[in-house]
Amino acid sequence: MARSSKIKEHNHEGQGTVISAENILIKGARVHNLKNITVEFPRNKLIVVTGVSGSGKSSLTIDTLYAEGQRRYAESLSAYARQFLNRMNKPDVDYIKGLSPAIAIEQKVINRTPRSTVGSMTEIQDYLRLLYARMGITYSPVSGKEVTKDDVTDVVKAIAGCKEGDKVFILSRFKQHANRSVPEELNILIQKGFSRLYITGDKTAGTLHKLDELTALTDKELQKIIPKKVSGVYLLVDRMVVKTFTEEDEHRLSDSVSTAFYEGEGDVYVEVQGKNDSVKLLHFNNRFELDGITFEVPQPNLFSYNNPIGACPTCEGYGQVLGIDQDLVIPNKLISVYEGAVAPWRGEKLSAWKDQFIRGAKRFDFPIHKPIADLTAAQLKTLYTGNEYVNGINDFFKEVEQNLYKVQYRVLLSRYRGKTTCLECGGTRLRKEALCVKVGGKHIGELSEMPVKDLNEFFIQLNKGLTANQKIIGSRVITEIVNRLHTLLDVGLGYLTLNRLANTLSGGESQRIQLTRSLGNNLTDSVYILDEPSIGLHARDTDNLIRVLKELRDLGNTVIVVEHDEMMMQQADHIIDIGPLASHLGGEVIAQGDYDELISNPASLTGKYLSGALSITPPAHVRKWTRSITVEGARQHNLKNIDVSFPLNVLCVVSGVSGSGKTTLVKQILYPALQKLKGEFSGDKVGFHKAITGDIDSIQQVEMVDQNPIGRSSRSNPVTYIKAYDDIRDIFAKQPLSKMRGFLPKHFSFNVEGGRCETCKGEGETVVEMQFLADVHLVCESCGGKRFKDEVLEVKLQDNSIYDVLNMSVDDAIEFFSSVKDGQSVARAIQPLSDVGLGYVKLGQSSDTLSGGEAQRIKLASFLGKGRAGNNILFIFDEPTTGLHFHDIKKLLASFQALIEQGHSILVIEHNTDVIKSADWLIELGPEAGDQGGNLVYAGEPKGIKKIKASHTGKYLAL
Repeated sequence: MARSSKIKEHNHEGQGTVISAENILIKGARVHNLKNITVEFPRNKLIVVTGVSGSGKSSLTIDTLYAEGQRRYAESLSAYARQFLNRMNKPDVDYIKGLSPAIAIEQKVINRTPRSTVGSMTEIQDYLRLLYARMGITYSPVSGKEVTKDDVTDVVKAIAGCKEGDKVFILSRFKQHANRSVPEELNILIQKGFSRLYITGDKTAGTLHKLDELTALTDKELQKIIPKKVSGVYLLVDRMVVKTFTEEDEHRLSDSVSTAFYEGEGDVYVEVQGKNDSVKLLHFNNRFELDGITFEVPQPNLFSYNNPIGACPTCEGYGQVLGIDQDLVIPNKLISVYEGAVAPWRGEKLSAWKDQFIRGAKRFDFPIHKPIADLTAAQLKTLYTGNEYVNGINDFFKEVEQNLYKVQYRVLLSRYRGKTTCLECGGTRLRKEALCVKVGGKHIGELSEMPVKDLNEFFIQLNKGLTANQKIIGSRVITEIVNRLHTLLDVGLGYLTLNRLANTLSGGESQRIQLTRSLGNNLTDSVYILDEPSIGLHARDTDNLIRVLKELRDLGNTVIVVEHDEMMMQQADHIIDIGPLASHLGGEVIAQGDYDELISNPASLTGKYLSGALSITPPAHVRKWTRSITVEGARQHNLKNIDVSFPLNVLCVVSGVSGSGKTTLVKQILYPALQKLKGEFSGDKVGFHKAITGDIDSIQQVEMVDQNPIGRSSRSNPVTYIKAYDDIRDIFAKQPLSKMRGFLPKHFSFNVEGGRCETCKGEGETVVEMQFLADVHLVCESCGGKRFKDEVLEVKLQDNSIYDVLNMSVDDAIEFFSSVKDGQSVARAIQPLSDVGLGYVKLGQSSDTLSGGEAQRIKLASFLGKGRAGNNILFIFDEPTTGLHFHDIKKLLASFQALIEQGHSILVIEHNTDVIKSADWLIELGPEAGDQGGNLVYAGEPKGIKKIKASHTGKYLAL
């Protein structure tokens, strides 16, 4: 009888549940706030885990399921590794059955090295390097001809291709070394086994001379035969008559050619004498050179900017150097050369450079009265490089560098120095030799600068035009590249370029790139855990992402997605709702099943929002505005010279498909330009635009509330960031035991010596550095992870030590401090954290465990807490709904309204339809991504966008 595929389990309440033996079963999970739950994940399905922020979704998926998969992998490693890894804490769970190898793709703003790019993260760059090393053709930059080198096979083929009966002489040029006489040179050749010299004639057959006879001659007689210019004198290596060669003949021929290459130091000459007395001298060399230039033989490392062999020697593979900053040279692009746009050409003496340019410009029709912003790319290049009529800006700085022994010139040069594109490699990061190698007529630097969608089309066309030999060599590599490019397109990243720096990507972009790499590996029977992959995606692009996740499932994998997106839930095979609320009020499985089962479950808060029983209602009245700030002539990246007005004292949302130009407009133009005008410039370059106009004076400050970590180290945490920890330490220092022991507020700090544990320096953990794995973090054995000395922990506040307080959730801490003497100020300070939906976060939670969305909302809470009404701050938010459930978005919007009521202005880059509906003013860029975007599609009240046919947002907005 077949064994049943169903087994019976009992949960902690004693209720029986039927579990499939084929599925993944988590029994008794108690990690963080999980309440001893039992959960079943159907195998080979697309599963969405949802619930309010802090309900325990990541604790279940990342900290339990993935952590156990990682631990089991570690157990398969060597004894050396396990002696450290065995000390790692196991997830607090009874057991997990049916677990396959687990891969987690988390959502974080990844600050990678300046060398990490989209190409390296997706591994496309590695395949490109291999493709160029195997299929690349090197061209001389002088003549444009193909650079080749000959080997033994090439020479043998050339000889075999001659007419039968032709006489062939295999020769090496006779070379006389400087410190030897001709007779000495001849004797050495005799010792090597050679017997004849061959002296070529003028279009006629040459003459042979025996070496032993030549050595018997006097110097005078030798000079007649071997003149000082020995260009026509060769060493005869072998000679033969062309015929149908046997295998033995081919071996002899190959050996002779190899010897000729060696003796000729890379050069071989073959003289072919035809039956009709024709003479032809063929030259072969095995050096990779042409036009007097020796080129590098293509190899994968030649095309790597992370390797000394391939990196540009000037910028060392970074693509940027400390040079002349064009933004400093021409700070105001609204004025012309005639009006003094070139800053270093101002002043009594240096204006002579401007005068000579204006005089010379008349001779080639340069528009000296046209604003710099309106010059064409060719005209702007002429301004810098000059021509036969004028000296340009580059010529000016060359003269400055030649006079650096003078103090005034050194001061002048330092004034215009900054990070700029490396002139040697043009920002490609590679040495010039690598850029001489081309595939399909383009070098690897050009491919790296193409948007992914254009690059995909390039490789499709390239694949069609391959010869039979090229298909054998390159088809497999091209297939791997195209597969990864297709995935990038499917997840909405067709606008990125391969040379885009990884540290400029958003958390969502970074996660989808990691997904591309995982899909490229074609793994099967694995568990993929993704943390909110739809972050940063427009609803149009989310459709494509869902299709990619289904492809991953159809390969035979279990795909588990932590997600709040309604479209994702509708397409899921199975949904698990964790809740009902956050922190200690969550950690339970509220509902599970398909979409219909979830919306019909009355206990599910998520189901209520999906069914419409609960909803985020837009404001009844849209705010009217009278003041605004306008960006004129925005032309950075893909922006099409657009003018955009941003209203003040309202909630303004900027939307559009991924890659349409939102971040460029807001974060690279508006924000740094306003900072400069307010004297708060952070050093970021201002994107190309004509001007910022409008009611700039009506705002006192500009704040970018981004998703970067709230502190520079793991010691940073929410309670220190919002400045509430000082009050907490003061309260503990006032306790009777503290006064008896002489404890001051500093003793309750884990950042300074005194009360902290000195073994772990207040970190609560120690780090073991691993040679081949990520560093292992272990709980400190001295303090048990409590960060403080025992005598400090003995000081209690209503039976809670300083460690207990730091371990409280925000909601618990508000309740606790509200009942503590002098604690009301602390409760008020941390209340905004609860208001923005972070009531579940622990007061002392390390900043490196917070997601980008959580870090952003902590920053928002700090501003809410300060309550600076009347300061008129412009707040800029980038995807603030990251990681937020519908219920939390409702709280976030309430926080926005509170800031606006205080007199502030809010500008949000967002795709979430609930936020868009709640806006007072909506701006959409597009209509598509990359070069097909960058236009102003719509600006007005949200309800008006439904009438715009070109709008993708309007199609998904239910108003």
